[in-house]
Amino acid sequence: MKAAPQAQQRLIDLQELDSSLDRLAHRRRTLPELAEIDRLQGRAGELRDAIVAAETELGDLDREQRKAEQDVEQVRARADRDQKRLDSGMVTSAKDLSGLQAEIASLQRRQGDLEEVVLEIMERREEAEAKVAGLRAERESAERELAGLTGRRDEAQHKIDDEAAATSTARTAVAKDVPDDLIALYEKLRGQFGGVGAAVLYRGSCQGCRLALNTVDLNRIRAAADDDVLRCEECRRILVRTAESGL
Repeated sequence: MKAAPQAQQRLIDLQELDSSLDRLAHRRRTLPELAEIDRLQGRAGELRDAIVAAETELGDLDREQRKAEQDVEQVRARADRDQKRLDSGMVTSAKDLSGLQAEIASLQRRQGDLEEVVLEIMERREEAEAKVAGLRAERESAERELAGLTGRRDEAQHKIDDEAAATSTARTAVAKDVPDDLIALYEKLRGQFGGVGAAVLYRGSCQGCRLALNTVDLNRIRAAADDDVLRCEECRRILVRTAESGL
């Protein structure tokens, strides 16, 4: 393949712009905010699940407390009815009086036990309420932090995108100075060799693979015509000669 020396020089300019675009793309993919956003989104999801579970537990305790309070009220109402019967004097039989008094005492003990159950449920409910409140506060804090990180990510991405757009415009202008067949070879090699398809020969070394060329290869390059498109024998990238190639 042949190309004017000026076109080959422009190929190096193109490589520098492509490398800049690659670096910008890498920066965009690896912004520190991205990892933090992923972490916070994961935590927010965990908190949502935890809040649902805690609220479910709180709802269960509400129902349990209402049931226990109803049981207390039923026992209290029954004890009050029995006490009124006792106080009315309508029960005159000693056996019936003794049985009624025993039932009232039993109901009072039962009421006391049920009230203890209500108190225990209320304590558990207070703990559950505190847990829900704590989880909600943590979720709100995570959401605020996530909003801040998202804003910083968007700002950083916009700056990178603006820089990439300007670099792409410059690349388009440079690419017009390079023949299509040379561009095609360059793009093929870029895909094969980590984004670097062309490199400068500097003081006898290929700047693509950073290896010094041997005497035979250097003599071959010295003997080549100026418009010959050369390849590094080590890395196979396009090798561009300059005034500092050491030839």
